[in-house]
Amino acid sequence: MITVHHLNNSRSQRVLWLLEELGADYEIVRYERDAKTMRAPASLKAVHPLGKSPVITEDGLTVAESGAIIEYLVERHGRGRMVPPPGTPERLRYTYWLHFAEGSAMSPLLLALIFGRLPRQPMPFFVRPIVRTLSDKVMKTLVAPQLASQQRFMESELAKSAWFAGDEFTAADIQMSFVVEGSAARGGLGASHPALMAWLERIHARPAYRRALEKGGPYALLR
Repeated sequence: MITVHHLNNSRSQRVLWLLEELGADYEIVRYERDAKTMRAPASLKAVHPLGKSPVITEDGLTVAESGAIIEYLVERHGRGRMVPPPGTPERLRYTYWLHFAEGSAMSPLLLALIFGRLPRQPMPFFVRPIVRTLSDKVMKTLVAPQLASQQRFMESELAKSAWFAGDEFTAADIQMSFVVEGSAARGGLGASHPALMAWLERIHARPAYRRALEKGGPYALLR
């Protein structure tokens, strides 16, 4: 039996979605973030030394990192589904987006989260204007340009096909979901990117996506 060690409001929601798409049997062990720090509980370290989510266990194996989990589940439980055939252009695109999601796209999103929250943290009143000015400068000169560049790139790629790897829905779309949803929540993504917004509508309409939300619980992304 696959066990998903599921942290609320985290990337592990993608793992639940993939398992629903695959129709695989699994169970969920739930963990809650600290309400003040938003950190994962220390109990997750009993599953993996870094104490982060997502993590799955199966038959004595422990697999961490979203991309590694997706590759493992598709290979072991996919029966040829959710991945393009080897040696095709679609497979190359699939591999690219599977790694782009965490390798390139998440850094500016996380910076947007950090510097967006920073001025609201407890601090002496005389420091707050300095912190706000610094955060605004970092967002305008570093973070926002990166987000805008990546969104233009993703938009242009989705203009070529309905899904990230081509004309068929694949696990690369599941991996990219956190990125695009995060961009819509905190990265300024909106009506000026119609292909990305249409893609979001398509994934949100998938029955497996909705089932995963029902099982995973409330999902306040990057809040």
